[in-house]
Amino acid sequence: MGIYSYITNRTITNEAGEAAGKIRVLVKNGSADAETDYVCPECKKSEHTVLPWKKPFSVKCSGCGHTIKVLSIKSEMKKEKKKAKETQK
Repeated sequence: MGIYSYITNRTITNEAGEAAGKIRVLVKNGSADAETDYVCPECKKSEHTVLPWKKPFSVKCSGCGHTIKVLSIKSEMKKEKKKAKETQK
């Protein structure tokens, strides 16, 4: 995979369910830190941080305190499928 052991670039939804923010997480091979760039979906603050890497990964916005969670893609798909099923009822 090159010099990175984990890479993700995702759109984040706000409390209203609208796609309003973004997050990018990069973890270099052999590193215990994650380089993170995000735009908070609630307050629109943009920031670059380096945090300890662990799964599940989350970042707390320094502007408004909103917690941005990066779930596994499998977990996100299950969540969306459940939400779609509930709206069909």
